[in-house]
Amino acid sequence: MSPTAEANVALRKTALNAVHRQMGAKMVDFGGWDMPVEYSGLIAEHMAVRTGAGVFDVSHMGDILIRGPQALDAVQHISMNDASKLQRGQAHYSALLYPEGTFVDDVIVHKLGENDYLLVINAGTREKDVSWVQKNVRGFRCHAQDLSDYYTQLAIQGPRSVDVLRKLTNADLSSIKNYWFTYGTVCGLPNTMIARTGYTGEDGFEIYIPSDEATSTRVWNEVLEAGKEFGILPCGLGARNTLRLEAKMALYGHEISDTINVWEADLGRFCKMEKPEFIGRDALERTRAEGLKRSLVGLEMIERGIGRDGYKVFSESGKEIGYITSGSPAPFLKKNIALAYVPPRYSPIGSVVLVEVRAQKIKAQVVPTPFYKRQKK
Repeated sequence: MSPTAEANVALRKTALNAVHRQMGAKMVDFGGWDMPVEYSGLIAEHMAVRTGAGVFDVSHMGDILIRGPQALDAVQHISMNDASKLQRGQAHYSALLYPEGTFVDDVIVHKLGENDYLLVINAGTREKDVSWVQKNVRGFRCHAQDLSDYYTQLAIQGPRSVDVLRKLTNADLSSIKNYWFTYGTVCGLPNTMIARTGYTGEDGFEIYIPSDEATSTRVWNEVLEAGKEFGILPCGLGARNTLRLEAKMALYGHEISDTINVWEADLGRFCKMEKPEFIGRDALERTRAEGLKRSLVGLEMIERGIGRDGYKVFSESGKEIGYITSGSPAPFLKKNIALAYVPPRYSPIGSVVLVEVRAQKIKAQVVPTPFYKRQKK
């Protein structure tokens, strides 16, 4: 057997893997998972989410339940946002940090109950995250359980997502605010968790259903059928990436990593330094006092060319000053955009820099972010 064949055998699969293949999805290795990158095409899928609805299989994401009388204390210790402010049924964006103030991963923390918190983590860092969390909650009267394989997680995203899901559930969707969740019957499945969250910069919901293949397939098909009149499309990771880039949502290994700190990543608004001790806090105090050595900025190409992940960024005088973390055409905005790390002196809006594209240096301009912000109704 060739190394490639062996790698393919080793790839993990969601319960919907066979469905994706039957639908003709283009499949790729994403963080060790065999996942669809596109079905009908990245641009069509991106536009469906911005203007109508799209559905994503995000079952590769991980889920950690922290339960016990000191669950809140444990969550406060391991994450940078202030979980004491969460109400039951509410979620928030946060991150797990190393003592250096750099990222283990970014997470969504859901408060299920007084002693129950669910952390949704990234797929590519799942095993590392689970091990890190379990190690760092020791000493608290709680336990951290990996529930990642218990759920198929579907993300129904877009301005018409509420209309799609309304046909499939008895839950009052209009009462669920952004970053809140509830439970209801979805596609005949009682006590299904329905969260108004997502990774597209658009309105939308994420539902958590049993991970068996038959149930997952049935619900996937029912969502697509319910969404036909609203132009729903099955969407792959390609569109998910361009959508989150337009909305300036961080991706681990790109905008955040174990070498990038919270201030550099422009995520300080989610880091509550006023709360009691948490891992990474002392280092963040020091680095904040020292000042930034690099800043994450939004770039718009003003000459013909696309700045891709990893491309070098130069000053107008030709000095190498940074690199692009994520870059691509923005289908909805019809511009070529990127996020990049550069020294703070190059971060003011309107600053011009050069991006090396195939040995040519192409002009780009620092612009406000997020590049796209949905209109709230």
